[in-house]
Amino acid sequence: MIENQDIRPAQVIGPLGEPLTLDDLPSPQTKRWVVRRKAEVVAAVNGGLLSIDEVLDRYSLSLEEFASWQRAVDRSGMQGLRVTRIQHYRDLYERQLKY
Repeated sequence: MIENQDIRPAQVIGPLGEPLTLDDLPSPQTKRWVVRRKAEVVAAVNGGLLSIDEVLDRYSLSLEEFASWQRAVDRSGMQGLRVTRIQHYRDLYERQLKY
C-alpha cells in the first residue's frame, strides 16, 4: 500500500480542456448546478484534485447525486449532465447496450 496518498496534482484538465485548480472549482455555497460546474467537479475527482468524500462534504451532495453526474459524463459527456435531456440520454444509452 502506498503511504503517501495525500500527494495531489496542483491542477487537472477541466471539461473544456483548460487547466483546473482548487481555486477554479465552484464555490462551496453553490446552489445552482449548471452543466459546466457539475463537469468541473467530476473532472476534479477523476483527476485526483479532490476525493469523493471531500466533494460530498464541500458541496453537501449525496453519493447518489454525485455518482449520477459521473455516470452521465462517462456515458454522454457534458451533454449528459443537462437536466432537460436526462431521459433522452438515458434512452440512448439503453438502446446502445441492446445492440
